[in-house]
Amino acid sequence: MAADSEPESEVFEITDFTTASEWERFISKVEEVLNDWKLIGNSVGKPLEKGIFTSGTWEEKSDEISFADFKFSVTHHYLVQESTDKEAKDEVLEDVIPQPMQDLLCMNNDFPPRAHCLVRWYGLREFVVIAPAANNDAVLSESKCNLLLSSVSIALGNTGCQVPLFVQIHHKWRRMYVGECQGPGVRTDFEMVHLRKVPNQYTHLSGLLDIFKSKIGCPLTPLPPVNIAIRFTYVLQDWQQYFWPQQPPDIDALVGGEVGGLEFGKLPFGACEDPISELHLATTWPHLTEGIIVDNDVYSDLDPMQAPHWSVRVRKADNPQCLLGDFVTEFFKICRRKESTDEILGRSTFEEEGREIADITHALSKLTEPAPVPIHKLSVSNMVHTAKKKIRKHRGVEESPLNNDVLNTILLFLFPDAASEKPLDGTSSTDNSNPPLESEEYNLYNQFKSAPSDSLTYKLALCLCMINFYHGGLKGVAHLWQEFVLEMRFRWENNFLIPGLASGPPDLRCCLLHQKLQMLNCCIERKKARDEGRKTSPSDNVTNTYSGDAGKSGDQLGPDNLRETDKDKGEVGKSWDSWSDSEEEFFECLSDTEELKGNGQESGKKGGPKEMASLKPEGRLHQHGKLTLLHNGEPLYIPVTQEPAPMTEDLLEEQSEVLAKLGTSAEGAHLRARMQSACLLSDMESFKAANPGCFLEDFVRWYSPRDYIEEEVVDEKGNMVLKGELSARMKIPSNMWVEAWETAKPIPARRQRRLFDDTREAEKVLHYLAVQKPADLARHLLPCVIHAAVLKVKEEESLENISSVKKIIKQIISHSSKVLHFPNPEDKKLEEIIHQITNVEAIIARARSLKAKFGTEKCEQEEEKEDLERFVSCLLEQPEVLVVGAGRGHAGRIIHKLFVNAQRLTESSDEAATMTPAEEELKRMGPPEEKRQNLAADFPPPAGRELILRTAVPRPAPYSRALPQRMYSVLTKEDFRLAGAFSSDTSFF
Repeated sequence: MAADSEPESEVFEITDFTTASEWERFISKVEEVLNDWKLIGNSVGKPLEKGIFTSGTWEEKSDEISFADFKFSVTHHYLVQESTDKEAKDEVLEDVIPQPMQDLLCMNNDFPPRAHCLVRWYGLREFVVIAPAANNDAVLSESKCNLLLSSVSIALGNTGCQVPLFVQIHHKWRRMYVGECQGPGVRTDFEMVHLRKVPNQYTHLSGLLDIFKSKIGCPLTPLPPVNIAIRFTYVLQDWQQYFWPQQPPDIDALVGGEVGGLEFGKLPFGACEDPISELHLATTWPHLTEGIIVDNDVYSDLDPMQAPHWSVRVRKADNPQCLLGDFVTEFFKICRRKESTDEILGRSTFEEEGREIADITHALSKLTEPAPVPIHKLSVSNMVHTAKKKIRKHRGVEESPLNNDVLNTILLFLFPDAASEKPLDGTSSTDNSNPPLESEEYNLYNQFKSAPSDSLTYKLALCLCMINFYHGGLKGVAHLWQEFVLEMRFRWENNFLIPGLASGPPDLRCCLLHQKLQMLNCCIERKKARDEGRKTSPSDNVTNTYSGDAGKSGDQLGPDNLRETDKDKGEVGKSWDSWSDSEEEFFECLSDTEELKGNGQESGKKGGPKEMASLKPEGRLHQHGKLTLLHNGEPLYIPVTQEPAPMTEDLLEEQSEVLAKLGTSAEGAHLRARMQSACLLSDMESFKAANPGCFLEDFVRWYSPRDYIEEEVVDEKGNMVLKGELSARMKIPSNMWVEAWETAKPIPARRQRRLFDDTREAEKVLHYLAVQKPADLARHLLPCVIHAAVLKVKEEESLENISSVKKIIKQIISHSSKVLHFPNPEDKKLEEIIHQITNVEAIIARARSLKAKFGTEKCEQEEEKEDLERFVSCLLEQPEVLVVGAGRGHAGRIIHKLFVNAQRLTESSDEAATMTPAEEELKRMGPPEEKRQNLAADFPPPAGRELILRTAVPRPAPYSRALPQRMYSVLTKEDFRLAGAFSSDTSFF
C-alpha cells in the first residue's frame, strides 16, 4: 500500500504550465471590457465637422480592472454622434485605414478651447485610457510601462478593436500617455516627450520640422510637403490704464444718509477688485505649408498682426471680493453667535434705574416685599421714558457702538413719521421707488417668507445688514435693536401706529418678526380706538364698521342705512373697545343691580324669549336687508360684534398643540369645544342683545345660512309656504351651538369680556422683542436680506441683459423659496443660496469690467456698438471667442491697443528702474521721434506656442502605404511637450 501511495503523492506536485498568469488574466480583462463596450471591428463615421469638438457632447464610461493587486481604471471617452446606417457599414472596404488614423490629418478641429488633452494633442473623436485607479499611484518603471503597452497591443490584436488605447504613465500631473491604434495591416504608435526646459534648437518651427522628419524616417528622397498649423498665445495681465470702476463705499459719508453713493435701505453691488484677471489672445495660422514661411532662431515671419485668425478668452479672477455677497455673508455669520444683547453691550442699561428713579407706585411694594428683586423686563412703566437718556448715561457717547448721527439717521429712515410733529395715522409707508404691488418683484416676499419690500421689517433688515458691515459689527446690531425695541415700547404707550406695516391681522405669509410687529400695531389700533372713544361723549355717535360683520351678514352696509339706524338708536355702532381700558371694567357677567333695573330680569335665572322680548335692544349695527325674526316678525338687526383675536403663527401653533393635548376623551372634547367657541359665544350674546326675543334659528339664519334649510310645503289651506328648520348637525342633542346659545346672555359687545386683550398681547410682543438675541434676530431677518439681495441682482442684471444670468436668478428664486419656507432652514442650504447670489454678482461685474475695457459705451456707430456688445457677452459665456476681422476688425483694434498700452507701461517702468534721475529728466525732455524709436514691439513674447505638423508618407519602406503622421508641440516658459502619432504599414513587417 505504501508503495502505491508514493506515485500518487508525486502527481499532486506536478506544476500545470497551462494555467493563466496574472499578465494573461489582465489582457483577458482588457479584452472583456472592450467586448462589453462593443468597441470591436471597423466603424467608419462621418468626417468631423468644424468646431464639433467644442459644440458636440462628450461622454465617458468607466470600469475597473486589476493587474495582480494593482487596480486600474479603464475609461472610454467619445464624442456623441449620429449613428451611420448599417448598410453603409457593410460597404466599407476592407483595406480602408481606421477612423482614428484619418482623424489625425483632419484640420477642422485644431486647438479646441475646451477638451481632453488627448483630443487637443491628437485630434481624436474616440479613445480608451487605462490609468492607475488611485490618484497617488503611478507607473514609473520602464519595464512596467513596456509590459502595459505590450498588454494593450495584444488585446487590440486579439479583439480587432480599432479604437486607440492609451496607458497613463508617470505621475498624473505630468499627463504622460503612450498608446497604440491597430487596423488591418496598419498600426499607429502614440509617443510623448515632456521636459521642463525647452532645448534651444526646438523653440522655433525649423527645429521642430527637423525632429519630425527624422522621426518619420521616410525613405523617399523628395519628402511630401508637411502641413503646418501654428497658434501663438499672448497674455495681457496689466489693466493699469483702466481703473476698476467700483469704488469701495465711503464709510464716513453714511451720516448724510448715504454710504459712498449708497442710500439707506439699498444694498451695495459690484466687485471691489477687477473680476477679469487676464486676457488671452490666440493668433492662429491654420493652414501653412513648409517653405511658405520662415521661423528660425534668427528671424520669424510670424507677426501676430498678420495672423488670419484671432480668438480671445478671458481668465476670471478667483473668488473676487463682491460687496453684495460680503454683506449677506457677514450678516449670515451673526446667526451663529451665541451672545445676548446684554452680554454684547455690557450690563443691562436698566439695572440701576429702579434705584435712581422710583415712582410712587413702587413705595408700597418696597414695604411689602422681603427683598427688592429688580425684574427689569416687567417693570416697564417707569423706565421707558428715560431709557434713552440712561443708555447714554451708562455707556457714554464715546462708548456707544453707533454714534448719535448715524443712529438718528437710521431711526429717521425707519420711522419717517417721527420727523413731523405729530406721527402719521396711516400705517403703510409709500415709496415711489418700489415696484407696483402686483409685480413679481413685490410678491417675492410671499415665496421667501420675508416681508414686503416697502415694509418696516425689510428696511430694518437692510439697516442691520449695513450696520453689521460698516458700523460696529455685532455691537452696532445689538445697539440698533435695543433702540428699535424702545421705539416700539414708546409707540405702544403713546398710541402711535408703527409705520411701514399693512393694516389688519398679521400676514402669515411673512416672517415671524413681521407678524409680531403687525400684532403690536393691531394692539395699538385697539388701544387708540378705546382711548379716543373714552374722550368722546356718547352723543358724538362714533361709528365703526367691521369687515367681519359685513362678511357675516352677506350685505354691504350702505351709508343711508347707518344714518337711519343711528337716529333710532342712541349708541348704535359705537365700538365695544371705546368703553374701558382695564380688564376689571369689562363685564364678564351681568351686574346684580344694573341689569335688574335695566332689563327686569332675575339674576342668575335665564329668561325665556317672552321676557327677553321686553328687553331694551342694545349694540345694533344696522338692520338686515331681508331677514325678520321668525317668531315675532320684527326686523333682524345685525349686532356690533367683537373682532376675532388676531394671531401670529407661533400662537396658532401653540394653540393647536394645546388643543391636540386635550386628547379624545369626553372631557377633553368638551373643553376643546369651549375653547374654540369663545368667539361664537361672544357673537351670540351680541345677537341676543341686538334682537330681544330671538331664537337660535334666527341666529343661525344670519351666522351660518347653510345650517338653516328651507323647503316649500303645502299648509292646511292648500297654499304653498316656505317652511324652515335647522340642519341635521344643529339638531344633534347637546351640540356646541345649542349649549352656547343656552349659556349666552344678552350682553352687547361693548360690555363683554374682551376676546382680544390688547394690553396683554402687546406686552407679550414687547417682551418677545426684548429677549431676542442678535443671532435670533438675524435668523428672522435673513429671508428679508436674501429677498433684498435677489431684487438687487435682478435690478443690476436688467441693466446688462445677460441671458445666462436670467436663468440662474430663476434657479436661485425657486431654490430659496423651497429652503426658506421651512421654519429652521439648514445652514448649509442657506450658504448655497448666498454663494449662488455672489456668483451672479461676479458674472455681472465681469460683464461691466469687459464693457469698460472694450469701451462699448464710447462707440459712436450703432452697428459697431452692437457688435462689441455681442462680442463681450460671448466672452462671458463661451470658452473662446473668434475675433471677426482678426487684428483689422473693430474688436481686434481695441485688443491691439490694450496690448500696446500695456507694453508701453512695462517698458517705461523697466527703463525708469534702470535710469538715474538725471537721465529720466533728459528722456522726458527728448523729442517725440526719439521716444517712438525707443518703444518695443506691440506684443510681448508669446506665453505659449503650439504647432501641429502633419503629413502622409509611406513607412517603413518606399513601397508601403502612405499613412498619416502627426506631431503636436507646445512650448511655454516652464513646459515643453511633444506628442507624436506615427503610423506604419505592418503588412510585410
